[in-house]
Amino acid sequence: MTKDLVSITDLDRDEFMRLLKKAVQLKDDRKAGRGKPLLKGKILAMIFEKPSLRTRVTFQTGIYDLGGMGIYLAPSDIQVGKRETVADVATNLSRWVHGIMARTFAHSTVTGLALNASVPVINGLSDLEHPCQILADFQTIYEKKSTLEGIKLAYLGDGNNVSHSLLLASGIMGMDMRMAFPKGYEPNLEIVGKAESLASSSNGSILLTNDPKEAVDGVDVIYTDVWASMGQKDEAEERRRVFASYQVNEELVAKADNDFIFMHCLPAIRGEEVTSGVIDGPHSVVFGEAENRLHAQKALMVALMGEG
Repeated sequence: MTKDLVSITDLDRDEFMRLLKKAVQLKDDRKAGRGKPLLKGKILAMIFEKPSLRTRVTFQTGIYDLGGMGIYLAPSDIQVGKRETVADVATNLSRWVHGIMARTFAHSTVTGLALNASVPVINGLSDLEHPCQILADFQTIYEKKSTLEGIKLAYLGDGNNVSHSLLLASGIMGMDMRMAFPKGYEPNLEIVGKAESLASSSNGSILLTNDPKEAVDGVDVIYTDVWASMGQKDEAEERRRVFASYQVNEELVAKADNDFIFMHCLPAIRGEEVTSGVIDGPHSVVFGEAENRLHAQKALMVALMGEG
């Protein structure tokens, strides 16, 4: 394993699958009451520049489950890059803790922490990628579909951090990913190029389209996210207008495979990017997906912070 997880591309295909299988094992162990303190005495520093429900609770619960402890560092506590340089924060924390998780705005903050820290750094979310979310997502798909290779996944919405990590992970794992978005809201072109290169080596494929119906035709998985992320709330009204035809609703999902699953990284706005009938319907796996944040991140922490 690499020292850090800054991008989902820090994992190769075999490492990715090992993590997912470990996550499934840790999930089973927890539910059977046979969890082990695999990170006994280890301390995880958790840097938050953005508020969070899932990231904070799953990392803090996860390190506790594994016998360690998490230290929550709020924006007012640390102010990375303002009160103190990224390099100095990384160097200081490396003297005290065994791992760093950072949920930041700028991706450069996470890369700077990883560059300067002597302990593992985990990207809990940045403006470019959300690798921990995608580990949980792919664990969920693996549990529901028993494979990742050849799975058809459609993502509808903004070209944001979640979509970037989905594109890259699909390329790594040989999936057929279709992404539909309005003109002007496309994903990062460098990310797309990297995903296409990965897909060419894994028998996967990447399709970008402005047609949501083309994207969902016959797919196994439909995925969406909020139309206006944190920091974009002033654009919310305009985005509601632009993204209206990309709503995941009953009419659209009828074009997917009969056994499709619906995914969302949450939080969701019912009636905007997805109807209540879909997110609360029989094909939705969003809460199991959210639960898997805990198990996937535990597997990741064991791999990065364990004794080998």
